[in-house]
Amino acid sequence: MDPLVITVTVDSTMSYPGYKGMPAIEDTDKVGQEYIDSVNAGATLCHHHGVHYLEDAIQADGKKLSKIDFDGWRDLTEKIRTVGTDPIMQFGIASARLPEKVELMSLKPDMMSYAFNVHDEYFQPDPAYPANEMYSLHPRDELVEFVTAAEAHGVKPEIECFYTGAFWNLEYVRRQGLLQEKAWATLFFGWQGGAWTPPTPDALMYMVKHLPPNTNWNISVMDAVAQWQLLPLAIALGGHVRVGWEDNPYLPGGEASRSNAELVEIVVKMAQQIGRPIANVEEARRIVGVSR
Repeated sequence: MDPLVITVTVDSTMSYPGYKGMPAIEDTDKVGQEYIDSVNAGATLCHHHGVHYLEDAIQADGKKLSKIDFDGWRDLTEKIRTVGTDPIMQFGIASARLPEKVELMSLKPDMMSYAFNVHDEYFQPDPAYPANEMYSLHPRDELVEFVTAAEAHGVKPEIECFYTGAFWNLEYVRRQGLLQEKAWATLFFGWQGGAWTPPTPDALMYMVKHLPPNTNWNISVMDAVAQWQLLPLAIALGGHVRVGWEDNPYLPGGEASRSNAELVEIVVKMAQQIGRPIANVEEARRIVGVSR
């Protein structure tokens, strides 16, 4: 079993609007410091959203997605890199439009996220705030175009999988001669909306059982209770895990976390208690398949 790769994802502006710990997304120094502290706590993969803004309505192309602020992405990326240990840089907002994603590749991230299934997300954990909703289809020709561009830029795709149809699309893209290296797939549980998969042990086991060959897997759980029940199972099964304010800003006892690093520290302790070592950056880069 490989050492555990811990991903941290800080940005809760979309998923938990109004969460008091979250700095303004434009404050890349404060957001970046959350990543730096999390890396120092044991995370080796930084999934970040740069600066982005959700569209207020479905657009003419039938999508409602986030628009990217290129300068904000650059600034946050540079801030995180000041940690000095060279953590894996993974650009998120898997739903953003392809031309913007390709433009961001010029910033030379190690990885970039893309949803290999429909985007249909609904975020309203606090009824005091209006729901944030996102919608987009990702046709197979778009997936091929994204992977082709990523491979040309030396960027490893992160395959976002909300249900098993994403696995079929992954294999389809492979049949086009792409994604021949070991894939990195993140399995999503409890993310509300039309792409929802329940955050339960049997759902996790089902997804893992049907993973395509030659694929590393990582899990993201958006449920304040179920997350802390599923992460130990994933760790014990040999998978990798993602934590942070985007997925769940609450501690196992239900209280709000003070930092993302605090969430990372809990995962480190979980792994240590069952005897699984935590990957350092060199090990994480080898496991994920990204070179310096």
